[in-house]
Amino acid sequence: MIEITILLVVVLAAVAVGMVLQRRNGKLRASDTEAQDESARTDLLASVGADNSGPAVLHFSADWCGPCAAVRRVVAGVTEELSGSPRPPLDIEVDIDAEPALAKELNVLSLPTTFVFDIEGRERFRISGVPKSTDLRTALEPLTVG
Repeated sequence: MIEITILLVVVLAAVAVGMVLQRRNGKLRASDTEAQDESARTDLLASVGADNSGPAVLHFSADWCGPCAAVRRVVAGVTEELSGSPRPPLDIEVDIDAEPALAKELNVLSLPTTFVFDIEGRERFRISGVPKSTDLRTALEPLTVG
């Protein structure tokens, strides 16, 4: 009987931890723009196409990442919707295996990870997991007005 009780407690604890971790998945989190050293990132971001010509949605993916296809669809849909704005957002997909230095600089720990950068190249938002299109649009719209 004691073994069953211990097993139940362990299973409940694991479920609670899993639920807490799952709540963060796909959530838009504001980035601390004051703590960033933009000069260290400029060359790496420019090498993948984030050239400060407009706000950018940069999403890391890999061939072996299943959820990355969903991110691709969400980002493409939102950037297409905002393509008529004064500053249309760039859709930049980066293969984490091809750009490990950029992934390290941006502290990418898991896939998929998506970033929203403003026109000056400052990180404004970070999303781990598949973003909701409404959240992504809400984050991007203020950055696309002239």
